[in-house]
Amino acid sequence: QVQLVESGGGLVQAGGSLSLSCAASGIIFSFSDVYWYRQAPGKQRELVASIISGSSTNYADSVKGRFTISRDNAKNTVYLQMNSLKPEDTAVYYCNARSRGGTWSSMRYDYWGQGTQVTVSS
Repeated sequence: QVQLVESGGGLVQAGGSLSLSCAASGIIFSFSDVYWYRQAPGKQRELVASIISGSSTNYADSVKGRFTISRDNAKNTVYLQMNSLKPEDTAVYYCNARSRGGTWSSMRYDYWGQGTQVTVSS
């Protein structure tokens, strides 16, 4: 059974920091491309950050310089460190793991976590 378990969400004041974790079971994160998405009420889900090909990272312009995605292979966990939080960062944050490009079709996957709420007060 594959499961992504997210944790670390909560309430924080603007300018504060929060760390999100996504722990995987049933898959090995080091073999996966991992993405953090967020969705605010009434808005489309947007990509926040990604770590692909083991170590290559990318960030949305809105969070660049404030958020950091990282991977701990020993713990099979991906993190999202969020600093200098703003009220507009308020959303449900989701972890997504996908098989890498080039993976045989019979082994491809796309899994999502349950989401964790992040609320930033002004």
